[in-house]
Amino acid sequence: MGQNLPECGRSTDLEPVCGRPHGVRLDRHGQLIVVDSYLGLYSVDPQTGEKTLLLGNTQGADGVPFAFLNRLEISSQSGVIYFTDSSSRWGRRHVKLEVIELNSLGRLLSFDPASGRVVVLLDSLFMPNGIVLSPDEDFLLLAETSIGRILRFWLRGPKAFTKEVVMDNMIGYPDNIRLSDHGTFLVGITTPRFRRLLPPFLDLIAPYPAVKRFLAKVVPLRCYNAMLPRYGLVLELGLDGEILGTLHDPDGSLTWSISDVFQHRGRTYLGNTDLPFLPVLDQWDG
Repeated sequence: MGQNLPECGRSTDLEPVCGRPHGVRLDRHGQLIVVDSYLGLYSVDPQTGEKTLLLGNTQGADGVPFAFLNRLEISSQSGVIYFTDSSSRWGRRHVKLEVIELNSLGRLLSFDPASGRVVVLLDSLFMPNGIVLSPDEDFLLLAETSIGRILRFWLRGPKAFTKEVVMDNMIGYPDNIRLSDHGTFLVGITTPRFRRLLPPFLDLIAPYPAVKRFLAKVVPLRCYNAMLPRYGLVLELGLDGEILGTLHDPDGSLTWSISDVFQHRGRTYLGNTDLPFLPVLDQWDG
């Protein structure tokens, strides 16, 4: 999405220059809407590859630039784009620092391509990540990854423009949320919050801000992966947030750190933050 350099993709240090697309959806006109973590919202012609900047990170909203654009969802009724900015401090390549510091520096926003208007719907969020519209588009579900919570933000009805907690103190840290083939919600759990011998690493350090600041300064980001369990987990939720089913890979033999779950024509595709391939399940009954 940014400069096309030979070094792009080899180091996260070049992400601000090369760009890092973090969410992709098709709009009503057959155009790809891409949210780039460092550069902004784009419309991309899937036939020609031509890209058009809709909203830049430097422009931001309410005087605050975007630092970590993450996910998006598009209304099939109005064409409005809903998206998350996970932090106003840390960029995508420093995502682990955002989680460790446990900052409430994220926002949920909307952008109307017709008018060019951007609106802050919610602020002071803990690393807002994946979002999904309900089947009739009367509310959004939103994952707050760093505190293991899922919110519902009402778009219509008597509770319009208010939020409520759907799930809290979750068994793991939610990443993306998607609609299943039959209208339920599928949640990818990037890291479970349990270990066989010790408490979860992030829970262990959560009450100690000084320890977290120290770790953020001295521990290389790549070292944190060794402290996290390799466990694949997906949750299936009903419209009211009740758990309807789960999918487990307890020893990570196929996948772990599940970031996204997408169903299409009977197959389930499992996105991942660590592995260089895409696991595909021919059948999952929940």
